[in-house]
Amino acid sequence: MKNPRIGLVQMSVCADKEKNLQSAEHGIYEAVSKGADIVVLPEMFICPYITSDFPVFAEPEGGLSWQALSSMARKNNVVLVAGTIPELDGEGNIYNTCFIFDAMGNGIGKHRKVHLFDISLSGGQYFKESDTLTPGNSATVFDTGFCTAGTAVCYDLRFPELFRLMVDHGAELVTIPGAFNMTTGPAHWELLFRTRGLDNQVFMAGCAPARDESGPYISYGNSIITSPWGEILGRLDEKEGVLVREIDLGKLMRIREELPLLKHRRPDVYACRRERGEYQAPPP
Repeated sequence: MKNPRIGLVQMSVCADKEKNLQSAEHGIYEAVSKGADIVVLPEMFICPYITSDFPVFAEPEGGLSWQALSSMARKNNVVLVAGTIPELDGEGNIYNTCFIFDAMGNGIGKHRKVHLFDISLSGGQYFKESDTLTPGNSATVFDTGFCTAGTAVCYDLRFPELFRLMVDHGAELVTIPGAFNMTTGPAHWELLFRTRGLDNQVFMAGCAPARDESGPYISYGNSIITSPWGEILGRLDEKEGVLVREIDLGKLMRIREELPLLKHRRPDVYACRRERGEYQAPPP
């Protein structure tokens, strides 16, 4: 099977949904023209990253944006990890959701962001996704036709348990629509991608919006692809751009064979001692 080429579309995001969809379509076309087989869009590429905007831009699965993204995948004959949009379910809940399409435009998966970004940093930075969003509750793995891939969203990247679940279900590549800010991005973005790739022996591909210093939420950008050895295979800066890199699945298999971390795991030790009946509470 051929090694797939991964394309990341680091696009600017505005308050006009139609313009954002047009930007995404242009970026997908450019990535495919550079040979991409799998294309990834950024987190909340459809609207400004503001909690109060999520209900305004929310759509159900199968809605107009879903249909447009399905059409883009089909027209470009590409597997599309379609960033995230605010998804409205039948009960009025809103999720930060990544829809995934095959090259025929069929929906083959979706990931609802599991870990919501609720933070309060020194300096007065406050952001609480749970003000308007509901968390998802599952890991997401799908067949791209080239390899088995997983998807998580932004803040999910900080929780290694979710990534090990994806690897346990066969993931060789994990795609991350994300939008780290100018505090967390410089400190942790690259570090987390290299670490998650290294400790799970998978390729990692993270796609962020381009930086807009005048916007309400300033993205770090720096969309990135890393290897199972922790190497940076490609990286953008803060500006709009498209990155395309081939991932070598044979190299992944060699790394897993020569440094068999996954085989050397000890689930018997990692299991909760209380569950094994070995835990005793300390005396009062």
